[in-house]
Amino acid sequence: MMALPGGRHLDSIPLPGQRLHLMQVDSVQRWMEDLKLMTECECMCVLQAKPISLEEDAQSDLILAGGPGPGDPLQLLLKRGWVISTELRRIGQKLAQDRWARVHSMSVRLTCHARSMVSEYSAVSRSSSQEMGQLEKLLMEKCSELSAITERCLQVENEHVLKSMKACVSETLSTLGQHFGQLLELALTREVQALVRKINASDNIYTTESTTGNLFSLTQEGAPLCRIIAKEGGVVALFKVCRQDSFRCLYPQALRTLASICCVEEGVHQLEKVDGVLCLADILTDDSHPEATRAEAAAVVAQVTSPHLPFTQHLGSFLESMEEIVTALIKLCQEASSGEVFLLASAALANITFFDTMACEMLLQLNAIRVLLEACSDKQRVDTPYTRDQIVTILANMSVLEQCASDIIQENGVQLIMGMLSEKPRSGTPAEVAACERVQQKAAVTLARLSRDPEVAREAVRLSCMSRLIELCRSPSERNSSDAVLVACLAALRRLAGVCPEGLQDSDFQQLVQPRLVDSFLLCSNMEESFV
Repeated sequence: MMALPGGRHLDSIPLPGQRLHLMQVDSVQRWMEDLKLMTECECMCVLQAKPISLEEDAQSDLILAGGPGPGDPLQLLLKRGWVISTELRRIGQKLAQDRWARVHSMSVRLTCHARSMVSEYSAVSRSSSQEMGQLEKLLMEKCSELSAITERCLQVENEHVLKSMKACVSETLSTLGQHFGQLLELALTREVQALVRKINASDNIYTTESTTGNLFSLTQEGAPLCRIIAKEGGVVALFKVCRQDSFRCLYPQALRTLASICCVEEGVHQLEKVDGVLCLADILTDDSHPEATRAEAAAVVAQVTSPHLPFTQHLGSFLESMEEIVTALIKLCQEASSGEVFLLASAALANITFFDTMACEMLLQLNAIRVLLEACSDKQRVDTPYTRDQIVTILANMSVLEQCASDIIQENGVQLIMGMLSEKPRSGTPAEVAACERVQQKAAVTLARLSRDPEVAREAVRLSCMSRLIELCRSPSERNSSDAVLVACLAALRRLAGVCPEGLQDSDFQQLVQPRLVDSFLLCSNMEESFV
């Protein structure tokens, strides 16, 4: 799926890693916050009347000595949950290495963490249930069983007996993990239900703002929590906010939260059930809304039309409002006051061109090519390879239409595409390098499609596009050794050579055009660069 730096989910923009993010803050700041809650593991071992571990990695173990502030069950669950999940993973690693002393001491520590989570959550939770009580009991029983069996393993010297006991420990650890996951999910579900009820019942702007902010923070913890929020009515509640004029100032926050929730199938299904697309269309087409609000609505559109999410392709209600949405997005691109606003609007348009072929015809009628190409010369709107990736995606999908070629010529678009073939990263970060590769690949694809028109092909040759394509084919560093860029450039070169063969030297023709595409690909992909 697609995502913007900062956690947005957008196509072709790299997402952050999938580990559990407890807070969206700088790592040093996070360490400073948690420092007061951490203590070395030997303290807990002493409290449990166990010997202090002498193993070399014992000093690296840190545990949570206290919980979050009073009355904050969500942060308590997330922090304790992260610690226990980490402990379970590390016990599995030590078990695989047959390091029984470490397995036992970590099992004791795991029991302490589980007991702390249960007691602390019981102290701050709103109510208890029979199901919760049963899961808590099962979890603690399995923790005690794990501690007992690992302690027995320390006394066993027979390798065959130890091997059979290892399988038993592994099974106990697996069951414990399942009970913990069920308990954590149930507790988080209860907290989400409370937040959703609070949003639905509130007519106070400050209460709604705070609660919506808490919901957004939860969406940043990953897809499992987004599924819980969607199932418990979070999407319905947020669209309720977006339909009340009294909450207009909260629309951006609510829409940002919706974009995060809709990275999962349940979120998109809930959006369709409450006519969410119609609400988004209303916001996008209403000029009385601030640009920031319409930009966040564009982000939701980009998410629910992502071509990388198979479930978004069945969003039937989108077709009914597509023309209004496309028109509003083009206008937003044209009037965007910043690069981020343009990126969100163009990303939504790029995804829509994959979503339905009619969108390309609509864009053509709305003079989208002129709007997009003009924006490319405006550094305030188009200043990153991520944005150029969206623009060239739209051009590549529109280039299947015959009329597109004449519009490209009229707006000097071939020269712009030529420039995209030379896209280079500024920072050298993996995400930016990947974005530059996509820009080069899609620029070559666009050129190949447009070169069906002899006029476009001749203009490309005049601008030395063939020389640049040959350079990309022969020099791995120019394309960052990308096979996708190589294939696209070979295809574009062959299309241009078919119209203007005189633009090629004999060696280039014999190696890059005349052979089968796969043979030229193998030749170029194995080619060593010449620095002479």
